[in-house]
Formats: sequence, structure tokens, C-alpha cells
Amino acid sequence: MTASLQTTAACDLVSEARLASTLVLDEPVTRVKLVSPARASVLAKLHIKTVRDLVTHYPMRYIDMSRVATVAAARIGDVCTICGQVYDVQVKRPKRIPLVEITLVDGTGTLMLTMFRQVWLADKLKPGMTIAVAGKLDFDYGFKRMTNPFLEVLEQESPVEGVIVPVHPATEKISPAMMRRLVSNALDLTKGVLDPLPLDIRLKYRLMSRGAALECIHFPHTMEEQAAARRRLVYEEILMLQLALMMSSARRSKGKVARCHVIDGPCMKSLCGSLPFQLTNGQNEARDQILSVMASDRTANHMLLGDVGTGKTIVAAHALAAVADTGSQAAFMAPTEILAEQHAASLGPLLDKAGVSWGLLTGSISAAERDGLLERLADGSVTVLFGTHALLQDDVVFRDMSLAVIDEQQRFGVDQRVTLLSKGENPDALYLTATPIPRSLALALFGNLTLSYLREKPKGVMPRTTTVHPRQLKGAAYDAALEALRRGEQVYIVCPLVGEAGKATGAKRGDRSSSTSGSRAADRHGSKDVQSTDEYEFASISIEDESDLQGLGTDVAAAQSYAEFLQRKTFVDFHVELLHGKIPAAKKREIMESFAKGETQVLVATTVIEVGINVPNATVMIVEDADRFGLAQLHQLRGRVGRGSKPGEVHLISGSKSDVAMARLRAMEQTEDGFELSNYDLSLRREGDILGNRQSGASGLKLVNIVRDGKVIEAAHDDAAQILAADPVLEEEDHRALAREMRLLFKDVVVQGG
Repeated sequence: MTASLQTTAACDLVSEARLASTLVLDEPVTRVKLVSPARASVLAKLHIKTVRDLVTHYPMRYIDMSRVATVAAARIGDVCTICGQVYDVQVKRPKRIPLVEITLVDGTGTLMLTMFRQVWLADKLKPGMTIAVAGKLDFDYGFKRMTNPFLEVLEQESPVEGVIVPVHPATEKISPAMMRRLVSNALDLTKGVLDPLPLDIRLKYRLMSRGAALECIHFPHTMEEQAAARRRLVYEEILMLQLALMMSSARRSKGKVARCHVIDGPCMKSLCGSLPFQLTNGQNEARDQILSVMASDRTANHMLLGDVGTGKTIVAAHALAAVADTGSQAAFMAPTEILAEQHAASLGPLLDKAGVSWGLLTGSISAAERDGLLERLADGSVTVLFGTHALLQDDVVFRDMSLAVIDEQQRFGVDQRVTLLSKGENPDALYLTATPIPRSLALALFGNLTLSYLREKPKGVMPRTTTVHPRQLKGAAYDAALEALRRGEQVYIVCPLVGEAGKATGAKRGDRSSSTSGSRAADRHGSKDVQSTDEYEFASISIEDESDLQGLGTDVAAAQSYAEFLQRKTFVDFHVELLHGKIPAAKKREIMESFAKGETQVLVATTVIEVGINVPNATVMIVEDADRFGLAQLHQLRGRVGRGSKPGEVHLISGSKSDVAMARLRAMEQTEDGFELSNYDLSLRREGDILGNRQSGASGLKLVNIVRDGKVIEAAHDDAAQILAADPVLEEEDHRALAREMRLLFKDVVVQGG
């Protein structure tokens, strides 16, 4: 056999081996050595069903044994790793909460370990065993202590120094040590796996091969090696997501003709001439960007992100005028009746001056009014239709809808957005949101959208102060409220729950301030027996809207009692009303109108007031249990005050003893920039499942951290656009492996807007 033939044969064998290693990724996890059917059943609780699932079951943290501290040298307050021998193990039950107290010695001193709700450790740990623990060091009752640290039993033959131990999410039935063995066996099975990334991209960013990256993220020799592996795998995840989003968007619009809207017609000119104020530079820029994509020969899919009070709706009004000049129709959907009515009330007069006909459709209008409105909509007499979810009904038929505007778009599911868009022939979409998110997150979430940002607030906006109060000093907040009321101003009192603000919510999401070490992992993987620690611990749960409260045992009577208490004891000389999501729509409107007219001076409410209530005379807001809200939501809530000619005051009340929770709230005192707050909140809370309701099943994104990986996300977004510009269906040889992997990971991906 000639040398060239030998070389060819060798290459063929290598290719076959690589193909076999790649194909095994999608075989059942029982293909891995030591994974019996019984063990596979346990792994399924961690969403591990295939070999791929196992090799991408990444460590949640690492214990660097090369940096082990001694008990004597470890400093109070530090997060550190300590190795030693178990001296004693005791089970205790103070206040009926079971705990295990472990005494650890290392030759330099004694460390006490308190493990809440982990009684099974008493059977597992025996005196003389060598263990490693990692956590925050405290001092109490004469000893250095750790509470619920990560705990690892070290194998006798394992060296203690110079080893980086990966910590994978595990269960009681599969220890961290066994999980490492299973992952190692899976990696052996997939050695030589094909790399889906084109060579030019790997060279461009100096990325590891996929096989090397998988090996190094699970079993790194150094933390620098782990970081390089993670960077490669994060890029791969984001690139494939962006490709999936962009290709899904392209498929949706394929063969459809985009509407080229008229953007300089008479309605537009009349609207611009009738504005009672001058637009900010940011509003002008956003308006021009939106109109530009609407006038182009491609379907607009645009998102306008504006901080609270930056004037998003007036920018959207220009898009409505363009629709009128084009001779077509627009839908403007809001999540609540209150907000839909407010949009109609604020934009309706401007549209009238511009010669644009409009209507309002909600669940509260009479049958006769509804029939007449739908008739005018069908024959084209109504150009702009404001409304709520009522717009999604089958009998709401447009003659020619060319634009759908969706306000507070995060409040609607994918299916709802798709339903609205289906009422037109390939209509443009404009999404409005006051939830400030960084560009990196926007690109990850909405890779197929064009984006505009509003940061500049209109001139004349009054200043607003935010103050955090521990619960024992909340009286200062209520004193401020009383002072405002005596000046003739009005007050909001915001509660996180319709009823009791305690344990019910924590039962759903888990209050990190009191959780055991396993709560976060159990949340993430849907398994109650997951053992984990969470280095991103935070004492907060985000209550996004009142649907989050369903099934939590909330008590409307308790809320009523609280409002009555405030009326009877605190605000005796003023009228107090209660507003929550379970009140019928007509009653809500009545309560709101009473507050808007000043007949009600104090409004006790849940997050139903987050959007849609604009009362210029409301100057003070008190938020009870503020640590239970996300910062973005708190920022949006405080946007309800200081909207008139008087400064606003926001008082955040918290009973949390968590330093992290209080630090989060203190950030509200430091800045009014919603985007800055969002970045800070994400850095503490992480992003969660950023795909949200876009995809069924487990997320294909396992490593991405929106804050940390911002530059990688933007690079991958641009690379995906370039790849598809040259190869729209990924059929070239260099892209076939990439296409296969993308479809496997994101086969159910649905772009925002459908």
C-alpha cells in the first residue's frame, strides 16, 4: 500500500471514530459504564437521559485544593476551603428543625459545621473520615463555624493538595464522587467528538476544540484552563441559539411580502405639528429607527426598551400615524384594562388631531358597543384599535392590519403574541417594555429583533428619593406618608401578596435567606433531593405579576384587614382603599377613578399598580417586604410617584437579615438608572432560564451568564448574522455539523413575536 493510500485510510478511520463518538452523544445514558437502569432512573430526575446530557452536566463550582486553608489561618468572614478529619457527628433538633453538627479537626484547630435538614449525613460520616468543606467562615460560641457548607468526602487515595475537585449537581442516591466517575466515563465514550464550530471561528477567537473544552470544564488542571473551556462552550451555546432564532425568523417571513409603510404622509405631519411638547433627543432617535424599519422592504420586528418615564407611548404614536398614512390598520395591545384605557385616553386626542380613527376594545364594554366597534374594524373605518387580551378573540377581524404594538410585552406569552400577529398578513411588530435589560440579554433573548433604547427622561421630571428602612424603623416611612397627606398629596402602600406576605410565597420560590444548600439546585432541576450550594445566593424572590400568587394560599381577607388597620390606626383622617387583581374590573376602575380624582388619599395595592396608573398628585410610595421583589420591578413600581410637579419619595421596608438582600435594596438608593439596576440585579440573581417560554423542555443554555458573557454574546450574534448571510440554510460543508447540533439543541425554539 502506498504512503498516500495509507494516509487516506488512516484519515478515514479517524473520521469514522469521530463520527461514532459524536453519534453516541444522543444514545441513552445507560450506554455509559456504571449507569444501570436504576441509576438511569435517578439521573432522569436531573434531566439526564442521554450521554449528551451527562457530558453537559457541568460542575456548579470547584474546590481548589491547592488553596486549602487551615482552621487556624482561615479568617472570619472569608469564603474558604478547609480539609480535615471528622472528630464527632451529632444529630440535634432545636426548635424542631433537624440538624447535624459535625466537629472537624485539621491539626491546627477545630471547626464546627452546622448542616440543617441533612440528618442523613449522620449515617454517612464516621469519625476519622477525611472531608473537605467550603463556605463562609463565622465565629460563634467560642468556635469557628460554617453553616450548610459544601461538604465532600475525600477518597483515601486522593491527594489533598494541588487538586481541583469539580462539584456537580448530585442527589442523595448519587454522590458527587460517583457523579464525577459517571461524567468521566461519558467523556471516555465521546473522545474525539466532532467539533461543530467552523475552523475559521475557532482560530479567530483562539477557542479550544469541543472535546478538549468538555474535558477541561469537568476536570481542569488549573482554574485558568477551566475559564478557557467555559469561554469556548459559552460561545457555542450562544452561537447556536442565535442561528436558531434568526433562521426561525427567516422561515416565518419566507415568501411573504413586507409592507413598506409611508412615513412622511399627512397624518404623520399633523401628529408632529400637534404635539404639545418637544421630543427628547432619545425619542427622536428611536422614532426614526422605528419608522426606518417600517418603511423598509423587510418585516419589522422591533423592540423599544425605555426606562420608566422616558415616553415610549408617544414614540409608538408615530408608528400608528405611519399606518394611517399607508391606508392600513394597527392593533395596540396592553396587559390590563387600566393600561389600555390610559393609552386610549392619552393617545386618542393626538390621533384625533392627526385625523386617525381609533377605538377601544376591552372585556368591560357592552355587547352592542362591541358589535358596532368590530363592524367598523372589519370595514376599515377604525384605523387603530386599543385593547387588552380581548383583541385575541376570533371575532376580532381587521380589514388590513399592518402593525401590532404590544405594550409591556413580557406580560404576554409567545402564543398570545403569535395570535395577534396572525390577524394581519405579515404585519410589522413593535414591542414596548419598561423592564430595562442590558443589550447582551436583549440579544440573547431576542436575536431576531432590532432594538431601540430610551434612556433620556423628558425635561421637567421631578426628582425622586428612595430610602431603605429595616422593619423595626418603618415608622419613619409612615411619618413621611402622613406629612404628604397633610400637604394634600396622595400615597401608595404596596404589598407583595394579596394576603399574608410570608411563608406562602417562600414555599413557591424559596426564600434564599433561610433555604438549605440544596434549594437552588432543586429549583433548577426539578428534584427535591438535589444536593447543592449556590455561590450566587440572594434573599429575594421576584413576584412578576399576580399570576405568580395563584395557589399560594393567599388570603384576601388578610389584605382587607391590613387596609382596615391602616384606616383605623394610621391614616385615621384620610380615605384608604384596597386594590388587588382579584377585584372585578368594574370595581377596579371605580377605585382607580376615586384615587385619580383625589377622593381616595391612600391606595393599598399589590403589583397591579406596576403599570397603568398615572396620578400626578401621588408623591409617596411605601413598599412592604421590598426584598421580595426584583430590582427592575421595584424600579418600575417607584415610577408611579413623582410624575407631577412635586418630588417623589419611595420608602422600601425590609425585614430581611440577609446582607445580600439589603445590599440589593441599597442599590435603589444609589441610582435612578433602570439599566444600571438591571445589570446589578442580574449580577446577583443570575439570569435564570433566559429562554423562558420560548422553548419547551430543558434549556440548551447551561453555562451562559448574561452579565459576565456580554462580549461573547455580542460577538456570537454578529457571527451568526454573517454565517447566515453567506449560507442561509447552513448547507455548506463547513456548516453541516453546526446545523445538526443547533437543531438538536434548539429544535423547539420560537422567536419572540412568533
